[in-house]
Amino acid sequence: MYNMNQSMQVAKQATRDIEGWLSGLPETVAIENVEDNREYQRVDVDLIWITKTGFYQVEIKGDRYHKTGNFFWETHSNKERNTPGCFIYTKADWVFYYFVTPRVLYQLPMPATRDWFLENINRFRERSTTTNVGNSYYTTVGRLVPINVVISEVPQIIKHQL
Repeated sequence: MYNMNQSMQVAKQATRDIEGWLSGLPETVAIENVEDNREYQRVDVDLIWITKTGFYQVEIKGDRYHKTGNFFWETHSNKERNTPGCFIYTKADWVFYYFVTPRVLYQLPMPATRDWFLENINRFRERSTTTNVGNSYYTTVGRLVPINVVISEVPQIIKHQL
């Protein structure tokens, strides 16, 4: 069982680290954090990354479990409400999947990564986790996807050590 506060701390750390890293890149012109903007929340986008060559919508996923060798890609963010997971519906150009402890970032091109995932979803084990919220809880469901498999089968994934 997971608590909401722990997930929020991981998410905030991930956003802080990634914004800091992006702002140091020579191609970055500006970064706009849109996490609190309802329009962007609806399409699961956290940042607008403006570069010398264009702008990109970015979704950030922070994770603490790097030693598993897997990504956890949400298929349902709230099973009780039948809410689809971020990985299924984000409109982001990139999902930045970030392991906070070793500071390792995987830049996943979308929708190419999602398309590959949906074609191969039955290859991966389903797992769920519950999160306490006050006196209640919700269940997040997703798949454990081996990082080495994704990297070998999806072109254009970029790994960064921050």
